[in-house]
Amino acid sequence: MHWYHGIVGCVYLALILVASCKVSISVTNVIPNELPLIQEVTTTLREWSIIWRQLYVVNNREMFCSVRHMIYDLIEWRSQILSGTLPQDELKELKKKVTAKIDYGNRILDLDLVVRDEDGNILDPEQTSTISLFRAHEIASKQVEERLQEEKSQKQNIDINRQAKFAATPSFALFVNLKNVVCKIGEDAEVLMSLYDPLESKFISENYLVRWSSCGLPKDIDRLHNLRAVFTDLGSKDLKREKISFVCQIVRVGRMELRDNNTRKLTSGLRRPFGVAVMDVTDIINGKVDDEDKQHFIPFQPVAGENDFLQTVINKVIAAKEVNHKGQGLWVTLKLLPGDIHQIRKEFPHLVDRSTAVARKMGFPEIIMPGDVRNDIYVTLVQGDFDKGSKTTAKNVEVTVSVYDEDGKRLESVIFPGAGDEAISEYKSVIYYQVKQPRWFETVKVAIPIEDVNRSHLRFTFRHRSSQDSKDKSEKIFALAFVKLMRYDGTTLRDGEHDLIVYKAEAKKLEDASTYLSLPSTKIELEEKGHSATGKSMQNLGSCTISKDSFQISTLVCSTKLTQNVDLLGLLKWRSNTNLLQQNLKQLMKVDGGEVVKFLQDTLDALFNIMMENSESETFDTLVFDALVFIIGLIADRKFQHFNPVLETYIKKHFSATLAYTKLTKVLKTYVDNAEKCGITDQLFKAMKGLEYIFKFIVRSRILFNQLYENKGEADFRESLLQLFKSINEMMSSISDQTVIVKVCALQVSILTLLLHPKPQLGGWLKCMTGPTQRHVQIIMEKLLRTVNRTVISMGRDSELIVSDFLMETFIMFKNLIGKNVYPFDWVIMNMMQNKVFLRAINQYADMLNKKFLDQANFELQLWNNYFHLAVAFLTQESLQLENFSSAKRAKILNKYGDMRRQIGFEIRDMWYNLGQHKIKFIPEMVGPILEMTLIPETELRKATIPIFFDMMQCEFHSTRSFQMFEKEIITKLDHEVEGGRGDEQYKVLFDKILLEHCRKHKYLAKSGETFVKLVVRLMERLLDYRTIMHDENKENHMSCTVNVLNFYKEIEREEMYIRYLYKLCDLHKECDNYTEAAYTLLLHAKLLKWSEEACAAHLTQRDGYQAATQGQLKDQLYQEIIHYFDKGKMWEEAIALGKELAEQYENEMFDYEQLSELLRKQAQFYENIVKVIRPKPDYFAVGYYGQGFPTFIRNKVFIYRGKEYERREDFEARLLTQFPNAEKMKTTSPPGDDIKNSSGQYIQCFTVKPKLDLPSKFHRPVSEQIVSFYRVNEVQRFEYSRPVRKGEKNPDNEFANMWIERTIYVTAYKLPGILRWFEVKSVEISPLENAIETMQLTNDKINNMVQQHLNDPNLPINPLSMLLNGIVDPAVMGGFTNYEKAFFTEKYMHEHPEDHDKIEKLKDLIAWQIPFLAEGIRIHGEKVTEALRPFHERMEACFKQLKDKVEKQYGARAVVSYLLALYDQKALLLSLSSMGTISKLPGSVP
Repeated sequence: MHWYHGIVGCVYLALILVASCKVSISVTNVIPNELPLIQEVTTTLREWSIIWRQLYVVNNREMFCSVRHMIYDLIEWRSQILSGTLPQDELKELKKKVTAKIDYGNRILDLDLVVRDEDGNILDPEQTSTISLFRAHEIASKQVEERLQEEKSQKQNIDINRQAKFAATPSFALFVNLKNVVCKIGEDAEVLMSLYDPLESKFISENYLVRWSSCGLPKDIDRLHNLRAVFTDLGSKDLKREKISFVCQIVRVGRMELRDNNTRKLTSGLRRPFGVAVMDVTDIINGKVDDEDKQHFIPFQPVAGENDFLQTVINKVIAAKEVNHKGQGLWVTLKLLPGDIHQIRKEFPHLVDRSTAVARKMGFPEIIMPGDVRNDIYVTLVQGDFDKGSKTTAKNVEVTVSVYDEDGKRLESVIFPGAGDEAISEYKSVIYYQVKQPRWFETVKVAIPIEDVNRSHLRFTFRHRSSQDSKDKSEKIFALAFVKLMRYDGTTLRDGEHDLIVYKAEAKKLEDASTYLSLPSTKIELEEKGHSATGKSMQNLGSCTISKDSFQISTLVCSTKLTQNVDLLGLLKWRSNTNLLQQNLKQLMKVDGGEVVKFLQDTLDALFNIMMENSESETFDTLVFDALVFIIGLIADRKFQHFNPVLETYIKKHFSATLAYTKLTKVLKTYVDNAEKCGITDQLFKAMKGLEYIFKFIVRSRILFNQLYENKGEADFRESLLQLFKSINEMMSSISDQTVIVKVCALQVSILTLLLHPKPQLGGWLKCMTGPTQRHVQIIMEKLLRTVNRTVISMGRDSELIVSDFLMETFIMFKNLIGKNVYPFDWVIMNMMQNKVFLRAINQYADMLNKKFLDQANFELQLWNNYFHLAVAFLTQESLQLENFSSAKRAKILNKYGDMRRQIGFEIRDMWYNLGQHKIKFIPEMVGPILEMTLIPETELRKATIPIFFDMMQCEFHSTRSFQMFEKEIITKLDHEVEGGRGDEQYKVLFDKILLEHCRKHKYLAKSGETFVKLVVRLMERLLDYRTIMHDENKENHMSCTVNVLNFYKEIEREEMYIRYLYKLCDLHKECDNYTEAAYTLLLHAKLLKWSEEACAAHLTQRDGYQAATQGQLKDQLYQEIIHYFDKGKMWEEAIALGKELAEQYENEMFDYEQLSELLRKQAQFYENIVKVIRPKPDYFAVGYYGQGFPTFIRNKVFIYRGKEYERREDFEARLLTQFPNAEKMKTTSPPGDDIKNSSGQYIQCFTVKPKLDLPSKFHRPVSEQIVSFYRVNEVQRFEYSRPVRKGEKNPDNEFANMWIERTIYVTAYKLPGILRWFEVKSVEISPLENAIETMQLTNDKINNMVQQHLNDPNLPINPLSMLLNGIVDPAVMGGFTNYEKAFFTEKYMHEHPEDHDKIEKLKDLIAWQIPFLAEGIRIHGEKVTEALRPFHERMEACFKQLKDKVEKQYGARAVVSYLLALYDQKALLLSLSSMGTISKLPGSVP
């Protein structure tokens, strides 16, 4: 920021250094410090500097720099002009430069166009004719436009050059420069970067691997500032991908668990998942973003518990909107480069050199150039399933990948874990801790010499890794899987997933390749050999056993030498079996084109080798020719047309068949000569389509022959070509129907050749194809204008009817002109001139209305109506809203034209009052336009026009004794106007003040008028709040304001507005996936409807989706949608209730049994879901918003929020504080004082509250917990929060006397869930006596629960029961109620608190009931106690006897049998949740 403020300081310094010396003129120099141009530059700089700062704030760097350069230029030129040292001619040139710069700058900053005379001086519109002014605007606009086009063309040339580069090559690459890894790992790590398709959930490139040390630097320190890679082979298909992500996976290399300490010897070198970082690079790949200097921060997301699969974390991060990265992540620069790796190294040597890592796409590029030899096999470890065996937990499986030949010898350095890293001999997978079914998705590249592929196989060994080094060393390989790279038919391993067989044997046997190589490697092979691949029991094959474990890999072969197609392989290896050569050549035409173009060079080499090695024979010539035509036809296909350059390159650089021209010419001539024969036509047609390339092969072959044999056989070659052309001519002149298609094809080839290589004389013929177009619009306008002119000339001036019609049409025309913006928005002078003319004309017409059309006989309602609409449209037009302009522009307009709105507004007011008895005819139609006028933010205008509303009220009241029409209309219009952006706090205050003053003075409107004004003010408060947060990202605030507004409309019974906001709220809920709340919202609409045939009013069907003629039909559709949302929200109980009501209609009213059957099936599913599906239980949170900094609708209020599924309080608080970043979280849960509530800040208090169960009355007997659990967190309205507090001084003798539990009971206005996920609450405090009652109740419940557990399970350990009983009967505790007796059972307490008599009796009753529960517990304890603890039990019995005697003497005896204890346990929940008044004398009698 400092550099910015420095620049601004220079600008302002330049602005204030304006000299005030006199004007003096000499022969050569001018001192023009009072020139209007200097004033203009100063004003312009002030205006631009404000915009410049805004550009900096919004980070528009490009525009910011442009404006900075323009400001510097103007400051410099202004200084030169003020210096007075410039000669006259230089000063004139400089003035031109200054004005051109100002005009250009104004245009790009969307400021007003400045019109000037020839000397550059600003034109005065008062001294210039309208036509001249218009022409000046046109000239100025054209000049600025030309300058803009110049700038644009310069930029376009740069863009065109860039686009041309990209268009010229089908291949692209993404350059990546890793600047830093900011991540606290603590150990060595591997940073693996790759490209990823998030929609297909798969990697599309190799990894770029950087090994990172524990000290936070690359392990190879020489690469510290040179961590660069280029991801190559991207093509047009990749550019069309909807999304591409740049993914970085970080794998920790070290201990099993980071938290392990070093006190014992730990295994090291284990690859463990650590986290991922993901960035969407779609815009960079598409070329929309191109800034190689910009450093991108990619936030880091750690794995959860180090056993999250990295692939899963990647998908989670992509799906999440933001990552809580805590400052950790990667810094990279990215740039898309055109071309393959050779072009890139040549054209971008500053970015890509020999040290830059090259990460290729996993798959072929779209064009495989000849000479691009590749032999890569990508192997991906997908997933496995491993039995834990003898271990108590799942294994920590590590997969080791290696390549072996058939002799059991390992191939060294053939595995590449990533670009930028050296080849290795074996690859070890990431280890997922104690995971039975690991999912790796780790890919390595295997690059084996072509001659070794047929003898090699991939070997996968599995080993359990222990965190302790001593145990780990003893762990052997427990299983093995393998797959051969070459199939039995000589083709390469198929692409795709392979379900490998996992073999088990002794570790030494598994290391011997001969043990397993003869066995099937995949489940498919096993089935082919007649074995079952799905049996649960192990199968023995030789010395190996097939394990129940499973293991899947996927492979992708990217080889220009290894094919997966048998027919193509047969051709490529034709020498190995020449007997099948004829068959192989025919089969080539059936091979998939994609496979052929991958091996284009090898295939063409094979074809011409066959031709050359059989030069003495013509056996294979026709077949080779057909195969060649097939390949040329493939490349002509749109699908493979980007291989054209490959074929061209092959012909120029790799084709070497010197005698091919003779054979190709001969076969082609034979085909042409026999064109009419059956079966030849189709093949000749294909040959004609590929004629261009056939001739290129012929010509190239002859050139190569000439180079070897120095023009030998030239005459024969020419003769053969001549004969070929003669044959073609004869074919073209033939009249046979069979050759028509061939002739058309030959003509097309000829014409295309002419067009692609035209002769000079064709140019003139092509030019004559375009001719001039006629200016039809101009002609029509001329004709129409003549008609209009004639009508105006011939119009009579005396006829009232003609005047009325003329005024009517003029008002409409003016209104259209005002609404259509005749001139561009930056032609401010022309617009203001037009407005000035309009204003004068409207005032003239107003006089005419008053004189001619106001009296009873001549009053024209429509004419007056059009006048008012025109005047209001003029007043509210955009070009007059001064508050939207900069202060400089506002000052200019006010200085030159005044505020035209005020002038026309006062005129409208006077015209309204002139109407007299006619006013009632304009109510309610004119309420909206007058409201628009009063909402204009001009104080004097508002003060003058708001009284019109009172006049309307008064007028309607005199006519109908009420003003309901006015009230209804103003509420409807106010809603739309405020939502559209009009109105503010000042308007609300003025409306309240002015109308109240008028109403209170009126004899009959004092009371009803005041009520109305207060109503509108309340509505405005809500609408202004709603508008403020309408575009806020905080959807919850948006919902709150929407509910405030809809509740208001419900209160005043404006049903159509109420429904309108219901749907706004419903849409918000659906955006946030709050389906339950969306359902409750729609239900409010449904409740307004009846199950009847009554016609559906228009306002009831505000959504296009509902096609209903009656209320019953609409209610049916709404119920269907609501049930759907309840189902999505897992609120099946609510869906069932609505379904029952709907079923009643289907069965007994509509008799729609088909719909009924479908509905009942849904209900059956809902019932099953209730019992079987586990639903998450949301937590509830109390949130208090304290301080004046909050919006009014939440300020100093407490709400209960329903949390999202599995949302913890910490996450909920973080979400709250994100919405209010300036808020401070309160650390206490006690209510704040007035100092906090009245402060200007924002304070948020948040804590978890417990919903209080309110079971429906139908549950009169114990029911399944799965059913009851729904009501624990749903349909709740009461919530409690308890905290212990001490009131008064501490009593050393009785700590309970002043110990209170302050329980705040929150009662919401509505049940949760509802139309919102939160509601406002009120609270109640509970006394210490009730605290004592609750404590005794909980103690009794605890004893009884433990007794029930021991009765149900005799094997339970006795210790918890011993501790519980002893803790209660111990003399020092004596039941825990001795202090209650001292605190509450005294005469003094009873005298001071007579209202607590019933509560004291309840407490005594609970104390008495504790004895039978204790007795049962001690009885069970006696039966189960060991002899060693017998003395302890006997002492406990003695203590209990003492306690029992005391309690029964004071509070009476209670007797209960064991089965009643169980009953008590079932009812205890109901007892504790009901009010204290429901506690009865016998637990068994609890209702």
